[in-house]
Amino acid sequence: MRIAVDAMGGDHAPQVVIDGAVQFARENPDIELILVGRRDVIEAELKKYKTDGLKLSIVHAPDVVEMEEHTIAVKEKKDASMNVAARLVRRGEADAFTSAGNSGAVMAAALFNIGRIKGIDRPCLGTIYPAAPNKCFILDVGANTDPQPENLLQFAIMGSIYAADVLHVPNPRVGIISNGEEEDKGSMLTRDAQKLLKAHPQLNYIGCVEGKDVPKGVADVVVSDGFVGNVMIKLTEGIVSFLIRQLKREFSGEPLNKIALILLLPGLILMLPGFVLLSPSLRRLWKRIDWREYGGAPLLGVNGVVVIGHGRSDAKAIKNMIRMTRECAQNDVVEKIRRGIEETTLTPVS
Repeated sequence: MRIAVDAMGGDHAPQVVIDGAVQFARENPDIELILVGRRDVIEAELKKYKTDGLKLSIVHAPDVVEMEEHTIAVKEKKDASMNVAARLVRRGEADAFTSAGNSGAVMAAALFNIGRIKGIDRPCLGTIYPAAPNKCFILDVGANTDPQPENLLQFAIMGSIYAADVLHVPNPRVGIISNGEEEDKGSMLTRDAQKLLKAHPQLNYIGCVEGKDVPKGVADVVVSDGFVGNVMIKLTEGIVSFLIRQLKREFSGEPLNKIALILLLPGLILMLPGFVLLSPSLRRLWKRIDWREYGGAPLLGVNGVVVIGHGRSDAKAIKNMIRMTRECAQNDVVEKIRRGIEETTLTPVS
């Protein structure tokens, strides 16, 4: 398998992209990574690592679509790294493409160079949301802010296929985000979409899901328009960051807290064996809420495997972004979505 990696995409590219790619290559010696970008820059970064025996190659791309640039730059910079990487997929020279660059630009590069699956009106972005006891897959999280009900049905079909074949959830439960469990709640979009989801034979549709119930894991797939989905994800990221900052501030800022910690120190030492026993559970908890563990968001509905990472990704997130790309390609997600769309009687909308 060959994965094209946009080495120039992201807030901290190319340094963290090369770092993450090298980590992935060391752990996955059977996968070839094609690093796409400015050859001299990539070669200079690779010199910092021992890469003997690793399946790493470089494809030169002279231009870069910067994080702050408008999507139109994708058309203007035909030899930008994300365009070159996407064309490798179109020509069959790579099995998948991933980038932590400007998400709107990466989506545009995928659509311009790879195109959509026949029957898909609007591709969408999906991401994993930490829920208990299982993971929840939410889509759309930013690609479409004004979809039609028929688009939400396509999102549900694609999300159900992804949950079943990549996340290995048998017969995934599909819900639609709303402001109440009752069918008459929600916007006109969600009320109309409910009828389509409820009637579709391929879906295990369970009804409306409120925001508070998403972390409870009541559904394996939650369908939303891109506006609401994006707000949900970013609000959750903000809450986690806020809690971590507040904990640090409370324990470091107040003199009484420092004195209390000193007084508690003997007890904490006695509790060390307990902490050791708890550490696996604590690590599992942190792994569930750490966005870097999930790596990226698959762009579903394009005619090739494309995964978009977070712009602020560090090396760990990049490594997992590439891992997610490999899983999508290995599980043949594109072909399964194609078959799923062909089997539906949905009439395409514009």
